[in-house]
Formats: sequence, structure tokens, C-alpha cells
Amino acid sequence: MLTIGWFSTGRDEAARQLLRVVWDRIQSGDIEGRIVFAFSNREPGESEESDLFFELVHSYHIPLICLSSRRFKATQDIAAKAQDEALPAWRLEYDREIMKRLQGFTPDLCVLAGYMLILGKEMCQRYDMINLHPAAPNGPKGTWQEVTWALMESRAKISGVMMHLVTPELDRGPVVTYCTFPLTGEAFDEHWRETGEFSIADLKKEQGETNALFRLIRQHGLAREFPLIVSTLRAFSKGEIRIEAGRVLDTQGDPIAGYDLSSEVAKMAGMK
Repeated sequence: MLTIGWFSTGRDEAARQLLRVVWDRIQSGDIEGRIVFAFSNREPGESEESDLFFELVHSYHIPLICLSSRRFKATQDIAAKAQDEALPAWRLEYDREIMKRLQGFTPDLCVLAGYMLILGKEMCQRYDMINLHPAAPNGPKGTWQEVTWALMESRAKISGVMMHLVTPELDRGPVVTYCTFPLTGEAFDEHWRETGEFSIADLKKEQGETNALFRLIRQHGLAREFPLIVSTLRAFSKGEIRIEAGRVLDTQGDPIAGYDLSSEVAKMAGMK
């Protein structure tokens, strides 16, 4: 049985919805696993949204560990620099405190499910952790907004969603699983023609995120995000993939450059 550590800031309904979806799949047996703890960088009382998330965690009888990053930062020398590290010294100390509080838990896999902090090297070395990125392998980096604009600017023919191994370098860990989908065809072609007359700078200025093509690309990516996370955890629980020494391996133990779940995810998402 796959043991899972769940990291979430719990900042919105999407964080709760994702936990519900995975929990239901575990209860149905589709994911042969167990969430052994949930960690949040907020504490009770900091936010109504995170408090709702904590209530959900408690309702599932999942051990909840909280450590407020905001309050921890207030107790630290935030000007202190960490040698040869991208993160400030207080952030590395914060990660060390998390690891102390998680002693006794030995999850097979940790999932960053709306966890709004970058992790330092020590945390990445301690746990095998995966995170969602709203682009295909070798696709644009950054937020989903930045990804979508980059796809439009390059007039990309394909996009996707991937789960990657967490490293200190944002969005650059090895690909674990992914799905792709076309940005062409009946649903897209008319919108591509409409945007062809304008620069991306003009579209951002005049229409922003209300642009029809922008919204359509996001719709297709968003519809696949939860299915990809569920399919990824199912694949780990069934032994179809595993992580070993920072590499993604298939059932034969051979390294792979990501496990393609496009067909399964499209079916779950109700997309062609």
C-alpha cells in the first residue's frame, strides 16, 4: 500500500476539492494507498479557507501537522543569507523545523497539493515529492497564466499537464507523469485566427484573461489537472512507476522520461 504525505497551504476550495477527490479514490480502492499525514504552512485561525481545509482533514482522521510560515518568519533574522542557496536562511530553518515535526512519518511519496512555498535542498533530499505543473514536458515554465500566454505567443500546437519531482529549482525537476492535448482542431482554430491579427502585448492590454483563446486553453488544461494527479497516485500504488535515487523508473526498473497518461486522463476528464 502506497503511503502518502500531503502538503497544502489549504488556501482555497480547490485545495479541499483535490483532497476530497483523492480521498474518495482511496476509499473506492482505485488508489491503493493511505494518506499518513497532512502538513500545512498555516495554523488554525490564520485564514477562514485554511480552517475549512483543516476541518476536512480532521473529518478524514488524517494526522494534521501545522507550522505557520508567516509566524515563523517573524521570529527569524530575515536578512540572514544562506550560503550557496537560492532560499533565504530563515526558509531553510523553517524546512528543518518541518522535518523535526514529521519525524516518525515515512511516506513513500509526498504530494504538493496547493503548497505555496518553494522547498529547499534538504527537504527535497529527505522525501520523494511530486508537484503539478500546468504544461507539457519541455513546455513553458511559470504560473498557469504565464504558461498560457507563452503558448499563445509561440502559437503552440500541443500543450499538457505534468507531475514532476520536486527540486530546489522551480518547475525543473524530472518529469514523473504527464498528459498532452492538441491546441488545434474545431474548438481552437477559429480563436487562433481571431488572435492572429494582434500581438500578445496588445491582447494582454486590451482583453487580458478574458480572451477566448486564453480561456479555452486554460479550460482544457484545468480539466486534466485533478485526473492527472489521481492517475499518477494510482500508477504509483499499482507499481507501474516508482522513484529511486531521483530517477523515475517503470515496472522493469528502467529509467523513463515521464509516464504518458494522456489517454487515461482524457477519459477521466471527459475530453476527446
